[in-house]
Amino acid sequence: MALLPPGTLSPGFVGMALSYALSLNVSFVFFIQNQCSLANQIVAVERVNQFMEIQSEAADVVEEHRPAQDWPQVGRVELRGLKIRYREDAPLVLHGITCTFEGGDKIGIVGRTGSGKTILIGVLFRLVEPAEGKILVDSIDITTIGLYDLRSRLGIIPQDPTLFQGTIRYNLEPMGKFSDEEIWEVLHKCQLLASVQEKVQGLDSLVVEDGSNWSMGEKMSIEVQKIIQTEFKDCTVITVAHIDCSMVLAMSDGKVLFSPSY
Repeated sequence: MALLPPGTLSPGFVGMALSYALSLNVSFVFFIQNQCSLANQIVAVERVNQFMEIQSEAADVVEEHRPAQDWPQVGRVELRGLKIRYREDAPLVLHGITCTFEGGDKIGIVGRTGSGKTILIGVLFRLVEPAEGKILVDSIDITTIGLYDLRSRLGIIPQDPTLFQGTIRYNLEPMGKFSDEEIWEVLHKCQLLASVQEKVQGLDSLVVEDGSNWSMGEKMSIEVQKIIQTEFKDCTVITVAHIDCSMVLAMSDGKVLFSPSY
């Protein structure tokens, strides 16, 4: 047996101490992980409870107020004293907007961040309901019709290219109302025909979550159509920009500053 100098700790004792310290460390990490997991579960329950208390949107269809099949024909948009707030107890974000866009106008909305540009677009789809005032599209008050009848007649091109998990067909035409020939024609106009034809499954080719198996250029082509000037030449187009517009609507703090013609 080896003799150790006085005051020297034995290797066995040091090993036991290290083992005990490691056990405490593992226990502490396990405790922290459990606490984090518990906190996440509590937050999830809280979120579900909040979602359950959110007021539902309006009905998809209001049988007594269904627009004609060819509505809107002209595309005339009238905003009359439009006031918007995000919640009943929140301040106004749009303060009595009154203006008219004639059918076929190309309107560019400009203004600083927070001026009300985005919400003005969103209210046309009734993502937020008016607190006061009216929105008329071809003389029909859009708050009197169902959300399906409204949103299925309007189109929107978002700023960010977003694809959903599924197929190319689902991303382009999720309602299943158009034929393959019509979808291929749209792809041709969007300069995506060759890209999709190269894929083995064509329109049924898979798109993973967030479209990560598609290049940014391909995603941009699906969402932002370069031929918008020719394909939408007879449509009313409202854009948060002022490129190739016939009218500019300038906003500040939820109010219209001016809307001169180009």
